[in-house]
Amino acid sequence: MYKRIRDMREDRDLRQKDIAAYLNCSQVCYSYYEMGKRDIPTDLLIRLAEYYHTSVDYLLELTDVPVPYPRGKSRND
Repeated sequence: MYKRIRDMREDRDLRQKDIAAYLNCSQVCYSYYEMGKRDIPTDLLIRLAEYYHTSVDYLLELTDVPVPYPRGKSRND
């Protein structure tokens, strides 16, 4: 997973500082996520998937299909 989030960031010519600002964390904190020194909280993992327009499963390397899952109806519908 850690290599995948780094590769996705680098493929878009973004800096760690850019993604850290989006996630509202420090650059050092985000670099620990990329190095695997710190687990990424679920809410931040979801935000990364939304940012990159992919699925959490893709970020977690559970699939090699980068296309996000279709959104279903919410429970309130």
